[in-house]
Amino acid sequence: MDANLKRLLSDVKAGTRLTGEEALALFAVHNRDIWEVASAADEMCERAVGNAVTYVRNQNINVTNLCVNACGFCGFSKKPGDDGIYFHDREAIQKKAALAHSRHVTEICTVSGLHPAFTAQSYTDVYRWIGEAAPGVHLHASNPMEVAYAAKKSGISTKEVLRMMKAAGLASMCGTAAEILVDPVREQICPQKIPTAEWVRIIKEAHSLGIPTTATIMYGHCESDRDRVEHLAILRAIQDETHGFTEFVPLSFIHMNTPIYQQGRARAGATGREDLLMVAVARLYLDNFKNIQVSWVKEGIKMAQLGLCAGANDLGGTMFEESISKGAGATNTDYLDPKEMQRVVEDIGKTLVRRTTLYERC
Repeated sequence: MDANLKRLLSDVKAGTRLTGEEALALFAVHNRDIWEVASAADEMCERAVGNAVTYVRNQNINVTNLCVNACGFCGFSKKPGDDGIYFHDREAIQKKAALAHSRHVTEICTVSGLHPAFTAQSYTDVYRWIGEAAPGVHLHASNPMEVAYAAKKSGISTKEVLRMMKAAGLASMCGTAAEILVDPVREQICPQKIPTAEWVRIIKEAHSLGIPTTATIMYGHCESDRDRVEHLAILRAIQDETHGFTEFVPLSFIHMNTPIYQQGRARAGATGREDLLMVAVARLYLDNFKNIQVSWVKEGIKMAQLGLCAGANDLGGTMFEESISKGAGATNTDYLDPKEMQRVVEDIGKTLVRRTTLYERC
């Protein structure tokens, strides 16, 4: 192992907080030293959470795929006149929620397109409908972009939208719409989305109101390693201040059906090396995050299993229904049986444990 890398990993395992430049150096690691970084991250993971790998029994409900935005990385959204548009009404949403309830899920997650007719009331109506049909199920929904959109359409503040959502049953919020929290990159991949500062402000507002959130990154398109580090630095600073993030979820770019890839403006997603290092560097750099999730939806179960050897401790959820990654070209995204989770987790010498959204044991 390179002497500088050996010293760096030794220091972080001894409790030294990584700097941005040190994280950048870890993202640049190649050859067999990749496994040294992964091993250090796995050791730090074990110190944080022990030998357990967690998962949640959940189901997605996507209300609509009609969206006013045109993000370059999205293969899910539709525009008026497109084939395949859907917009579920109360009856359809409650039917899906009741099905989820019958499957004994503990979490329902909903994030959808920004429908042209949506207001803050539209979101709160959906949340109440779900609560009626699936009483007692944790509602993990919305994201800072949806909050900003609802506020704009309703002429109220984002904080007021969050209060309305919480009163309607929102228990925790998705930390999606983050993509890369570097505005020049956002201008390339999602120019219609809120800027970094607004995403940060809304996340902090949610935390201040007692609404915990996840934290995400979407990588492997046209960002640099330095952009990734800047993104992680923003998340770490927020967590230092609010302690409101439940987990960090790296989301590997699914490229096949997306405009920025088809137009030659993005590469064909992250490599396996990058996927492993994204998890490992996150574990080592985000020292104030207890939980790091691997996305079997984005990476497939075999790559997700390797991520569990490189600093991750959570497999996400059963899903039952998934549309966004599928729209971008991913396959086998709809359901992962806990029996399969157990098989891959025990294969690496760890123990599968079912959790709630907020990481309580079931």
